[in-house]
Amino acid sequence: MHTDSKFLAGLAVWALATSMAVPAMAALSADEAKALGQTLTAIGADKSASKDGTIPAYTGGLTTPPAGFKAGDGIRPDPFAAEKPRLSIDGKNLAQHAAQLTEGTKALLQKYPSMRVDVYPTHRSVAFPKWVGDNTAKNAVRAKTGNDGRSIDGAHAGFPFPIPKNGYEAMWNHLVRFNGSAYESRYRNLTVDASGRVTLATEGISNQEYPYWDNARPTADTYWKIKLTYTGPARRAGEALMIIDPLDIGTKERRAWTYLPGQRRVKVAPDLAHDTPNPGTAGGNTFDDIFLFNGSMDRFDFKLVGKKEMIVPYNAYAAVYGAKQDDLLKPSHLNPDLVRWELHRVWVVEATLREGKRHVYAKRTFYLDEDSWAAVASDEYDARGQLYRAGFAYMAPSYDLPAPYTDMFGHYDLVARNYSLTGFIAETGGLKHSKPLPEREWTADALAGAGIR
Repeated sequence: MHTDSKFLAGLAVWALATSMAVPAMAALSADEAKALGQTLTAIGADKSASKDGTIPAYTGGLTTPPAGFKAGDGIRPDPFAAEKPRLSIDGKNLAQHAAQLTEGTKALLQKYPSMRVDVYPTHRSVAFPKWVGDNTAKNAVRAKTGNDGRSIDGAHAGFPFPIPKNGYEAMWNHLVRFNGSAYESRYRNLTVDASGRVTLATEGISNQEYPYWDNARPTADTYWKIKLTYTGPARRAGEALMIIDPLDIGTKERRAWTYLPGQRRVKVAPDLAHDTPNPGTAGGNTFDDIFLFNGSMDRFDFKLVGKKEMIVPYNAYAAVYGAKQDDLLKPSHLNPDLVRWELHRVWVVEATLREGKRHVYAKRTFYLDEDSWAAVASDEYDARGQLYRAGFAYMAPSYDLPAPYTDMFGHYDLVARNYSLTGFIAETGGLKHSKPLPEREWTADALAGAGIR
């Protein structure tokens, strides 16, 4: 077969570009993994305090419930309720603290005079069962990514990449983050328009499971499952939705179904992904905005920027478990009196839209909490490079399990001047950790049965 020099040169350029695009697949060496449990926590966070001591050393997290907590209850009292802010940031003193604020936070402070960030003493309250750390150590030397970063292999019941080498590995830690293996909540998703009017987008029952974290099973090919049964508003009552995400999402893709009572049939729903507007939030965010990022990583290139000290929502028990809806949702933004912010170290990951791919966001920045790997904030930019949306997740660890919890989150639309809040549970019984549902409950037939009015 004839090949000329131009073809070979072009092939070399393509090969170089391809090798640069594909993230490193090698697991950690045994020497690299030795830092876990020594200078690093069992899941890869820095154990030490910050230089000025504002961020304390990690001492194991919060594992003793405060007075007032009832075992088995879904509402978790605020263990830090008596504390006062150590500083407050608004538009007037924004410049003094700008280096430790996300672009979205700065935009909100600049746009709304009533917006305020109350910064409280930092508590590294996230804790895990011992077996999570034990399995993370095993995963560290065997876990690998595949399919251009979109799949993982060799990991189970522990964080796959406690010392990440690229953005894909860091984002996988977020995707499979530990919330417990199964939990249930009755939730509300709410939107606030530019005039300050609050609207119920959806409410219902949420069942979520992370088979990846079932320590009794030697392997699992699924990392996340969710079943939503809508009970309101009236026009949506009886609808249901189910999503199942595999670890090998690079080849198997997401499986999703919806049940519409008017049609009395279950439909496969492959469009419940990426930048499809999420009807559960009345279009206030996209499907891959869920938990600030969710689903496949095939649309973006993910770059690990590094670790920074940032002021983010944290230990937000007052907002997640103690707030009344009318007190929390105010015009333009959540009530600053009810949102607790703290200074924490976060991993910064930048996601840039790949050439040839489409998405409403051209660039995204994610801020992953070092102690839990959960995304606690995000910035989303449109095709013009303009900051479009700002996302925040409200960390409130379940000290009784123990496990982090960041499933109440929201997005501010900085162009339309509205915002959404997903997973409000304070008035509907809170969050209850539960046993996994039988496998028969994760079928299309079961979805139809659950959704009948």
